[in-house]
Amino acid sequence: MKASDLFVKALEAEGVEYLFGIPGEENLDLLNSLKDSKIRLILTRHEQAAGFMAATYGRLTGKTGVCLATLGPGATNLVTAAAYAQLGAMPMLMITGQKPIKASKQGEFQIVDVVDMMQPLTKYTRQLSSAHNIPARVREAFRLAEDERPGAVHLELPEDIAREQTDAAVINRSQFGNPQASDDSIAAAARMIESARHPLLLIGAGANRRQTCSALHDFVSKTGIPFFSTQMGKGVIDERHSLFLGTAALSGEDYLHRAIEAADLIINVGHDVVEKPPFIMADDQQSEIQNPDLAGAGNARSARVIHVNYITAAIDAVYHPQQGVIGDIANSIERLTAGVKPSAHWDFSRFITVRQHLDDHLQQGIEDDRFPVYPQRLVRDVRQAMPEDGIIALDNGVYKIWFARNYPAYQPNTILLDNALATMGAGLPSAMAAKIVHPGRKVMAICGDGGFMMNSQELETAVRLGLNLVVLILRDDAYGMIKWKQANMGFDDFGLDYSNPDFVMYANSYGAHGHRVNSAEELQPLLQQCLASPGVHLVELPVDYSENDRILNHEIKEQSRNI
Repeated sequence: MKASDLFVKALEAEGVEYLFGIPGEENLDLLNSLKDSKIRLILTRHEQAAGFMAATYGRLTGKTGVCLATLGPGATNLVTAAAYAQLGAMPMLMITGQKPIKASKQGEFQIVDVVDMMQPLTKYTRQLSSAHNIPARVREAFRLAEDERPGAVHLELPEDIAREQTDAAVINRSQFGNPQASDDSIAAAARMIESARHPLLLIGAGANRRQTCSALHDFVSKTGIPFFSTQMGKGVIDERHSLFLGTAALSGEDYLHRAIEAADLIINVGHDVVEKPPFIMADDQQSEIQNPDLAGAGNARSARVIHVNYITAAIDAVYHPQQGVIGDIANSIERLTAGVKPSAHWDFSRFITVRQHLDDHLQQGIEDDRFPVYPQRLVRDVRQAMPEDGIIALDNGVYKIWFARNYPAYQPNTILLDNALATMGAGLPSAMAAKIVHPGRKVMAICGDGGFMMNSQELETAVRLGLNLVVLILRDDAYGMIKWKQANMGFDDFGLDYSNPDFVMYANSYGAHGHRVNSAEELQPLLQQCLASPGVHLVELPVDYSENDRILNHEIKEQSRNI
């Protein structure tokens, strides 16, 4: 059997459905082997977008997404996507080509050490130097990509190895389960919860798994303990729940942080250290005096912390939990639900007061008719236009804070944002992957004009694939997130403005449908119309960020301090 045929059969044995990417000369044997495979090649216009799509496939399915690039510049274009998957805990395999390794007449042309380049960005990276090793290398790559904590892996298939003959056989998928937490750790955690007076539950990215969602819902239902989430933990429990206290969208001194300060125990489920800490551990306020950089950063003060996760906690100055519950999260929560007896001395009154004030604040601005549109009105209108199971995929920009804080997620993985690498350019490819995985659900990409233009060429891919997709472009003609930071840090407004193409004409040139919003009242009806219509729809929406600094940096802090 030809080695490239064996490679494809190994991918099929892993259940691969799609291969996203751009083949090059060094991949032609592999490309030819794909011809008769059930694996569908999704040809993109940039390797970075292919990587974002593969990573998002992994995020949504729990199975390894696969992307393809050639050697040299094709492989280097996957670097950002590798970091995106690795930091975001999304299982993804990158396959890259290479010149013949036994004899080549092209010298060093286009050759970089891709395996070495991928080393710090992946869980596993190997060059395939023998056809005989292909089955074992592929199986190991998939095992590591999906093993907790999931992430990126890489295999390099040189041109001469791809055309070798081999009699090696495919290795079928192994069946492994996550280890379970010890009985002692479950019992110790249960005692800490029962003895606490103001316990609080945190839901992080690692809890965003199918079985964990139902387990956590049962835990909250039995105990009545209020909960909050990190940005990547949104939707694990329906955020319309009366005990939901909000999302840690700001680094500190939001309404939510007033609840964190009142907790004497935080049950930290699935928090991943790649996200900004939703709270910091400190014995008292002296740490803020000694280190002003920590001031207002969600100080949990003397609260004790239970770390419930697949892996042990990485210890640092602001996070050093007293108790670990290490093992399969869903199993751990189920056992805690069974073992914890609700205590009469639990007092959640402060948490509920904070929730009431937050609810009042979230209503501010949602009816504002100003144009360009006000961020609070934008978020409200998108939420009303999207069905309960609809998926929004955010690019990275200041609007991500508004959506993380103000957009209630009703189901898991219905708000795809990146709070790990936090890269621009991923919004449109992520939405495309979400639509491929969930063709029957409504999907909307929400991008700033800066992030959209980093992978805007994928509009052609979306049109060619026949996707029914809405792309909402928030136009402020600037890198708005950095302008917000610039203002907050007291710098002059300088160096961050640019011009844009006519987005309506740009969309139409690809065969998509371009729309422009001209008033706040037009937004929601237009979004609903586009979501109900076939094809790719791009909606250009001017947005007003002029009050970001006042509201996000000053007003919220001042008002929350008065609770």
